[in-house]
Amino acid sequence: MISDEQLDQYRLSGEKVRVVRDGIESNDIRGVVVAWDDTHVLIRRPNRNVVKLDRNYIYQPSREPRASMEGLNE
Repeated sequence: MISDEQLDQYRLSGEKVRVVRDGIESNDIRGVVVAWDDTHVLIRRPNRNVVKLDRNYIYQPSREPRASMEGLNE
């Protein structure tokens, strides 16, 4: 699970993040962190839609190579 500190850093910097939800790259969500609570994160996509996602997904900077889902429980 991503930490509050990391989410706050993404929110303050305005850096675009990639959310890896499964093994299929086309299912990734890219956008900016808007808000979060204990179980969910709100991501604003480039088309201005807001998506509510589970905190247990992989959150990484969009500019980095895609993280692997190996070893994670889905």
